[in-house]
Amino acid sequence: MIAIIDYDAGNIKSVEKAIQYLGEEAVVTRDRETILSADGVILPGVGAFGDAMEKLHAYGLVDVIHECVQKQIPFLGICLGLQLLFESSEESPGVKGLGVLEGKIVRLPAESGLKIPHIGWNNLKFPKKGRLFEGVAEDSYVYFVHSYYLQAKDPEIVMATTEYGATIHASVEKGNIFACQYHPEKSSGVGLKMLENFIKLTK
Repeated sequence: MIAIIDYDAGNIKSVEKAIQYLGEEAVVTRDRETILSADGVILPGVGAFGDAMEKLHAYGLVDVIHECVQKQIPFLGICLGLQLLFESSEESPGVKGLGVLEGKIVRLPAESGLKIPHIGWNNLKFPKKGRLFEGVAEDSYVYFVHSYYLQAKDPEIVMATTEYGATIHASVEKGNIFACQYHPEKSSGVGLKMLENFIKLTK
């Protein structure tokens, strides 16, 4: 069973449908015991960093997420879910992130002349081949919707990058923690393959 953390941050339905499409049970929940007994946990999300952290605190989910990490439960952050795993975001100065991974979230550079938010398909480069990308070709296209992007402190955890006015750390992996800035659940067969790879890691 895959637990999808519900903290009112949108985008949950499409993640749930994708997991079910792949033949796996998906439970949308904010119940501590359900989350901690799951085979894998997904933190989806769209919206503002500060609002999301406020909700995670309000629902008592911050400690639960840290427990998942300590228990080595495979954990996948998607879009805002990736950003929340890090220490801070320029979107919400003074708000601490979950701090599970080291790095910061910064605004896409306006001087690039590219549209912000970045909405659309971009190809991925693999500085290192992560376990989510088993059977996925380099330069595969995935779907992004974001105005802020990750600068991870440790380049060793960066498994995929893309270019959009800056080099975006598009996917990271460290131990049981995986995260994608893009939306695998909206990235057609390529994205479904990544979610399938995540499910396999929970077995």
